[in-house]
Order: sequence, then C-alpha cells, then structure tokens
Amino acid sequence: MRNFVSILLTVTFLFQGVSAQQIGEYSSLFSETQLKSTVRFLSDDGFEGRAPGSRGGELAAKYIAKQLESLGIQPGHKGSFFQPVSLIAVKTKPDTKLIVSGNGSRQELSFGDEFVGNTEAQRNKVAVDAELMFVGHGIEAPEERWNDFKGDQSRFKGKVLVIMVNEPKATEEEPNLFGGRALTYSGRWTYKYAQAAYKGAAGVILIHTNESAGYGWNVVRTSNGNWRYEIARTSGDETPFLQFRSWVTDDAAKKIFTQAGHDLDKLRAAAMRRDFQPVDLGLRVNLNLDSELKTLESNNVVGYWPGSDPILKDEHVVYSAHWDHLGIGEANAAGDTIYNGALDNASGVAQVLAVAQAFTKLAADKQPKRSQVFVFTTAEEQGLLGAEWYARFPSFPLSKAAANINIDGGNFFGITRDYGALGAERSVALWDTLTAVLGDRSVRYAPDSNPEQGFFFRSDHFPFAKGGVPALSIQSGRDYVGKPAGWADDFFKEYNTNHYHQPSDEFDESWVFDGMVQMLDITFDVALRISNLPKMPRFRETDEFFGAQPDRK
Repeated sequence: MRNFVSILLTVTFLFQGVSAQQIGEYSSLFSETQLKSTVRFLSDDGFEGRAPGSRGGELAAKYIAKQLESLGIQPGHKGSFFQPVSLIAVKTKPDTKLIVSGNGSRQELSFGDEFVGNTEAQRNKVAVDAELMFVGHGIEAPEERWNDFKGDQSRFKGKVLVIMVNEPKATEEEPNLFGGRALTYSGRWTYKYAQAAYKGAAGVILIHTNESAGYGWNVVRTSNGNWRYEIARTSGDETPFLQFRSWVTDDAAKKIFTQAGHDLDKLRAAAMRRDFQPVDLGLRVNLNLDSELKTLESNNVVGYWPGSDPILKDEHVVYSAHWDHLGIGEANAAGDTIYNGALDNASGVAQVLAVAQAFTKLAADKQPKRSQVFVFTTAEEQGLLGAEWYARFPSFPLSKAAANINIDGGNFFGITRDYGALGAERSVALWDTLTAVLGDRSVRYAPDSNPEQGFFFRSDHFPFAKGGVPALSIQSGRDYVGKPAGWADDFFKEYNTNHYHQPSDEFDESWVFDGMVQMLDITFDVALRISNLPKMPRFRETDEFFGAQPDRK
C-alpha cells in the first residue's frame, strides 16, 4: 500500500490539462489527466474503502470539500460544505443462526453462507420468535389491481413474511403489467421491507436469485454481512420498522419450503396470479440477533454556484454522486480486505467535481440562468441514506429544483456511439433536451438494457424523484468504437459477477478517459440547457412520480 500521508501532501488536481479528444462543444472543459488523477486518488487504499463515519470516509468528504473550495464553488449548507447526516450502524455477529422449526423437524441456517440479516430496531439485542408466512411478491398496488396481502390485515402482524423480489411478470394479455419488462418501485427490496413493516410484520425474509437481482449471492453477502447503516430515528418518529430483515439463498429457501411441505416453484407460479392467497407455512422462525451498534455522524458535501438570472437563480439544477463505499470487510481470495470502490463510485465523484469546475470556466455571458447545487452523498451503499437525508432536509428547496443529474459509475473504455440517461423518458422536457443534445453530436440514445433489474431505483437520483424532482442517472453507452458488438454486455456481466461490491473494484492503470470526457461533454450540455429552460421540467402525467412533484411553473 502506498503511503497515504505522502499522497495527500503531494497529489494535487492538474487543472490545466485538457483532453485532446474534441468530441463536442464543451469537451475542452474537461481533462482526462485530471479525471484519472481523481479516480486513482479517491480509490487508494489509504481511504480504507470510504465507509461512512470512518476515518477514510470522512477524509474523502473533506477532500471533496477542499476541491470545491479551490474551484471557487460556494459552501452549500448553512455556510458550510458539510451537511451532517445522523446514522446508526449495526453489525450482526457472524455466529448468528436462523432456526426454522415445525412440521416435525428443525434446521439451522448459517449466517453468510445461507442467510444474512440485521435489525431495524436500533438495539444491540433483539429476539424473534414468530410464525412464517409466504406473501408472494409482498405488493399492494391498487392501480394494478394487485394485492398480496388479502384477508384480515391483522393476520400479518407479528409474522415473519417470506417474500419474492421483483414483480409479477407481464403476460400477453397484460403486456404493461407493472411496467412490462421494466421494474417499478414495487419490485425493490426497500419497498418490500417498508410494506411489511407497515403491515406490522416482525420480520422479512427475501429470497435471492441471481437472475432476479442481476448479481450473485457474493454481493448480498458482502453488502449485508458487515456494518449496515440506517438513518438514526429521532424522538417521536413513529415510522414502523422491522425487528428482523434478511435475505436467504434460493437453496436455503427451497429447504424451508420443503420443510413446510410445499414446493417453492409451484408457489412462485401461484404468486404470479392476482388470485394468489398468502400461505401460512406452519413453521416458526427463532433467532437471537446479537449485534454491535454504534451511532455516528457522517456528512454529505454540498456546494453552490449562483445562477446569472435575477429571477431564475432562485431555482437550481442539483447534481449527485455518492462518495462512500463498503470500507474494510471480508477478505477475498487474494487476502484483500479493502473495498476501494473505484468504479463505484470514485468515478462519479470525479465527474461531478469536473462538472462543477466546468461551470467556473464558462465566460460571464455563458453562465447558466439557474443556480447549480452539487451534492456528494454518504451511505448510498447502505440504501441511498445520504440522498434520502438530503431529500428530507434539503439545503435548497426541492420545489425549486429543476432537475437532478446523478452520476454513479463511469466510462473507462473509450468513445461510444451512444449515451444513456435513466429517467429521461419520464419527463417531456428532459427527453426533448437530451435528444436535441445527442442529435447535435450524432450520438444515439442508449435505452436501459436491463429494465427488469430496476436500476432507476438503485442510486441517489431516486430520493429526488420520490420528492418530485425529474431526475437523470447518467449511464455509459453500450456501443464502443473499436470493440465488437456485445462487448459492453459481456464486460458488465463480468464486472457484476466478479467485482461489484468486491475488493477487486480497484483503479486500473489501463483505463482510458476519453470516453468519460465524451460523457461529460454531453452531460454538461444537457445540464446547461436545463438550467436555461423558461419553465422547470415536470414528470409526465402517466409517470408514477407525477403526483409527488411540487407545484412547478
């Protein structure tokens, strides 16, 4: 490991470097050298995986604030660059056993290999002894005429609910059921936990499959087997919570259902129909959750660049990228315990810093009419907690946010013929703006290649969308110049299998940054045009977030 202190003292941004690849009108505002330096630096072992509240994590936040200050970006939160975020961290002891008994037998599931779990009770010790019930997808959606919680609602209180992830699949008769191929929020694990808590359940067991999640059990294990964070509850907060929330492998789930005398695959098929009825499994779950607990303060980093128009400067475009990753955890086969998070998401931080710098380079007569707000969030990997905190307690009113532009990941592999932006189709104004920018560059729009995996609900733009702010999550293109068809799909499959949320998400000296400059040129043009629109964008009337948006001009 390189000496971190010496790096911190000697490494500086090279603001003078400019990419030789002139892709569009604004590409000269971005430097490949600077982007590479920032990604390499933030993913260094010295930051210890940038866990929220850790020494390395908060050093990363301070580093970002220092870069904003050096650029001339103003503090964005009550005169400071830092917005404190109150968190509770829970770590379940690895010798915890999930005991399932009934129907004349008893079995123990091992933590890590067969299940992972933790508590939302924010206490060190929690005991669970409850009946098991299968509730299909765990969805109650009147707009789809779907209800997995049929019958007397008191029957769910105090139970541990077994739930499938994702949603019922569309059929020939109903091709648009739950968004068709695209996942809606009802399919996300966060929704299922919240819905079960609202029903009074004691706990939830989610059934993991590689197909439904888009990644393997190794990701679930590393993401949930170490410290898990939540927003600290304040006095008087009556939001319902679960005593126990967990995931099990598909094999472990089949063992449970076999013990109950049921065929899991047959019940899965039954849960694809509207007439599905919850199934009491005739089993009980017993476990003692003995956890380490710590209260900590982490920080979002917030910067502000004022708009040029005397009226529109009260509105803003907000940019987001999470600075955190998973910290120090379980060693991989090479003995590496540091989860560096180079792609996820040192790359996004570098890009949002570059966007902030680009605004400072614009001539006075080119400055945006609306203001610009840059938010670098904490605890994204723990459930979008920093972004959720910002949406609840915004430094600038969400009702004045014209749009959110989120960057989580980056292009390290070259120029593309296309460009992705999740959420663009949800707003006419955003869609028209994006397609005009792409048309100027003869670049195609890259639609979501895996809509069934619900990426729109998996990064920091989602809390903004829930708060009524039309949002874009910038995605790398899929059609790389000089690479064969399907190369991008193969790469991302390999990344998700071997490197996502693993210690091997590390900086690679072979990475190139001309494609990242291309993405930033497009992103900056989109942002500038949004900043100058006469009216703020709105969600389409048919979009699920239409009702959430505040009044807009």
